Amino acid sequence: MVDVVKYSRIADNPRRYWSDLKAKIIGGEEYEQLYEKIVRLKLPASDGKSYLTDCAHTEGILRIVQSIPSKKSEHFKQWLAKVGHERLKEISDPALAIDRACEY
Repeated sequence: MVDVVKYSRIADNPRRYWSDLKAKIIGGEEYEQLYEKIVRLKLPASDGKSYLTDCAHTEGILRIVQSIPSKKSEHFKQWLAKVGHERLKEISDPALAIDRACEY
């Protein structure tokens, strides 16, 4: 999760920002379902040791980014809204999805 904060360029100190945000998520009723999507896994670090690391699947990561109250994350939130809008249009018109797949 620190990587999500880091690469979103939301904060100068991503580890601290994630720690503060996680405390807010843990303490808030409105974030209860979101917190359930965060798991801790032992992952290898650059020093060769394994450490418990906060992880989430794609939906969890996107929800966390949406919950970040920062203007710096706005570009990412706008992209999420755009992609969501495009996928909803594809549900009503599957030809759009086929066209998009052919472009790739």
